[in-house]
Amino acid sequence: MRAPLCLLLLVAHAADMLPLNRRKKQVGTGLGGNCTGCVICSEENGCSTCQQKLFLFIRREGIRQYGKCVHDCPPGYYGVRGQEVNRCKKCGATCESCFSQDFCIQCKRQFYLYKGKCLPTCPPGTVAQQSTRECQEECELGPWGSWSPCTHNGKTCGSAWGLETRVREASRAGQEEAATCQVLSESRKCPIRRPCPGERNPNQKKGRRERRPRKERKQDGQGERRPHRPPA
Repeated sequence: MRAPLCLLLLVAHAADMLPLNRRKKQVGTGLGGNCTGCVICSEENGCSTCQQKLFLFIRREGIRQYGKCVHDCPPGYYGVRGQEVNRCKKCGATCESCFSQDFCIQCKRQFYLYKGKCLPTCPPGTVAQQSTRECQEECELGPWGSWSPCTHNGKTCGSAWGLETRVREASRAGQEEAATCQVLSESRKCPIRRPCPGERNPNQKKGRRERRPRKERKQDGQGERRPHRPPA
């Protein structure tokens, strides 16, 4: 009786250890020992479930795929949050990076970015910017504004040649994009012939006293005369 009893105890112990081994396999190393942030991770396929607020990024190599939990999706992918799992999904074929499936941020070569879309050529009314690979709407020039006051070294008074400026603004159809249009301006010389407060008039000769009206001088002269005495 002892031999069958020992055999029964060994079978029961092995049955108890089986779920433990399975649990160890689920949280095993996988992907070279990187199961950070994983809830379920296997050595063959990496992570399959991530902790909350993390995204599951699936990397495919041939017919095999490996899962990894990341805080931010890598370039070329965008994050989608779900009720059970947050996943990283691939951008469109023409997008280098994107905010969502329908809104690109940067396009691949030979494509131009226009309002979140990657196009082979820019649409009519726009200009292709080779440096940024973006389509910008053409600017419409408005009328010239009025000339500014004539100034010299920040002053509008004195006796010198100054500069006056006027501006010609450009606008686009969309008000949000109007700020990117170039503002044109031009300047020209202008004379300043207005004395500043507290300064002497440049037209007045130095050392020359201001002459009073003739009538006032005559009255002052009469007041200074001595009374006439009759002869004795």
